[in-house]
Order: sequence, then structure tokens, then C-alpha cells
Amino acid sequence: MALPLSDDFLSIVLNETPLLDVRAPVEFEKGKFINATNLPILSDEERRLIGIRYKEAGNDAAVKLAESLIKEEGKEKRVAMWQEYLAANPHAKLYCFRGGQRSGIAQEWLKEADTEIPRLKGGYKAFRNFLMQQSQLISAATPTLILGGRTGSGKTILLNTLQNAIDLEGIAHHRGSSFGSFVNAQPSQIDFENNLAYRLIQFHHKNFNKLILEHESHNIGRTFIPKPVYDNFMQGQLVLLQTPLDVRAQITYEEYVLAARKEYKTRYGEEGLSKWAQDVQSRLKRIQKRLGNQLYRQLTHLFDEAASKERDKDAKELYMEWIALLLEKYYDPMYDYQIKKSPLPVIFEGNTTDVLHFLQHQS
Repeated sequence: MALPLSDDFLSIVLNETPLLDVRAPVEFEKGKFINATNLPILSDEERRLIGIRYKEAGNDAAVKLAESLIKEEGKEKRVAMWQEYLAANPHAKLYCFRGGQRSGIAQEWLKEADTEIPRLKGGYKAFRNFLMQQSQLISAATPTLILGGRTGSGKTILLNTLQNAIDLEGIAHHRGSSFGSFVNAQPSQIDFENNLAYRLIQFHHKNFNKLILEHESHNIGRTFIPKPVYDNFMQGQLVLLQTPLDVRAQITYEEYVLAARKEYKTRYGEEGLSKWAQDVQSRLKRIQKRLGNQLYRQLTHLFDEAASKERDKDAKELYMEWIALLLEKYYDPMYDYQIKKSPLPVIFEGNTTDVLHFLQHQS
């Protein structure tokens, strides 16, 4: 009796179906899907050795080597591991890279142990191709409203109140600025693309008539939006959020100072605050040329003074002064230049309340 195959990729995305990935860990790290768990049939070293044997002597020899490496005890351990996962995720589906031998063998072993699981037809490769095709099709077919505004305007906060918005920075795990990285690393480029595709497909099936995105460059940190998708996004119209400098400074302080320091302290313990300060100083150094020596010295002095008063009530005032200066003298001129040269038509601008009302009405 044939074991079940599935190529209902759309259902997997819409339901965020759990996925059992039996590829080697090194493959999983390069690229994976939402709700995928890696419980490999071969370790990285086993995969490497079998790959060499395959090139040297063909498939049958490679299969024999795999059997000798895994042996009966290894088979039992793998099946027990998969069964434990499936007990917690009974609707999961199984895949390897091409949906061939590795996932086929895993499926057979599970069947022998009275456990059935559907296998993805075409495996990881077919599912990823589906995601990339859908990203291009949906982004091409969907009108976009692009939310712009100077740094610290609260664009991401506003976006996350809207059901028809996609938070690109959230998917990229980066705030999209020179100081925008988090303690935890960004996803791999492939993971970013896969996760973006999930969000686009899920958005598409909510039947909104417009997609709202934040005004981003092609790159968000070290990840980048695939060019065809980015070009489609940038066919939209621009909505500008106007926020006073003092409010922007407060938003930036809460996110880039308070939240960031808390994150560093959670990750590094007592050394977290000094580690955070070192990282900020390093990022300032990286943009020294664009700041100019005088502004760089002024910003460095303000930050160092604020960081040295970590338990002083004056620290916040100094951080706020540092942030306001950085926004006004560095980020604002850069943003104003980008808006001036942007080909996107500006169709509305206003404060948070007005922009939120406009976007809700448009959508």
C-alpha cells in the first residue's frame, strides 16, 4: 500500500502546519519553514560520508553505507524520537530535501512502527518553489500603501494595529537602521524569504484590497527583500506619518535604550549594560564619516556621559538629548533626501490618529 503524499502547500501555510524536517542539521540551518522541527535521519557527518560514497560508487553503495552507519539501534532511536514529536504534533507532515529517499525511508520506518505521516511531494525544494512563486504573484497583484515617516515616528507601532499590514522589520528581526540590530541574530536570508512568503499568502487569503508596509530600503539589516517582490511593493502609494521630535525621541529612547538594555541584560547578565554601550559606540564609529568629525565627537561625548550615569536620574535626560541630536542632524536630513527623490506619490500625511483613520478607511 502506497504511503500518503501531500502537495497541498497552501493548506500548510494557512494552517501553519507543523513540519518534521529529517534533513541534516546543516541543511536546516541554511533554510527552514515556519513550525518546522529538525529531527534528522542523518547527522552532518553521516550525510557527508554518504554523499562521498554516492559520488564514488552510486546510489546502492550509498544506501548500504547509510544502513551500516545507522544500524538497528540508531533506527530505533530515530523512530522513537519522531514518534514523540508526532504524539505532540499529530497533524504534522514530513519532508527531506527533494521528498525522496530520506523522508521516504523515515516514512516507511514509522509505518513499520504503526505510525503514519504524510510526506511532502517534492520535499523542501518543491515547497520553497511554491513559496517563492506565490511571493511574486501576490506582491504583483496587490496594491500597496507604503507608510513613511522620519525615524522614531512610531510607524511600526502603528502598523502592528492593522490587520492588513505586514511588519517587514519584524520578519527580518531588525529595526532597519544603523542601530537597529537585536541581541539575537537575524534569520538566514532563506528563512526571511520563506517567512515573508508565509505572511503574504496568509494576507492574500484575508481578502483585503490593499497591503500596508513600512517604507523600507531593499535591505533590512543583512537580509534583503527579493528584488522582484521589492519592485512590486514599490509600485504603491506613500502615506507619511508626521510625529513631533520630542515624541520621536521618547519612542526611540524606549525602544533603542530601555528595551535594548533589558534585552542585553537578559542575554549577558551583569555585563549586559556595558556590552550594550560598547555596541552602540561601535555603531557610532561605523557612521563617523557620514556624521562628520564634529557631530561624531558631540554624539560620542553625550552618549558616554549618559552611559556613565547609569544609576543617575540625569541619565535619561542625557540619552534623550543624544537621541534628539542624532535624529535631527543625522537621520532627518537623510530621510528628507530619500523622500524628495522617491518616485512614490504622497497621497496623505498627518499625525498618528489621522494616518490610522486614513489607512483603515482605505483598506
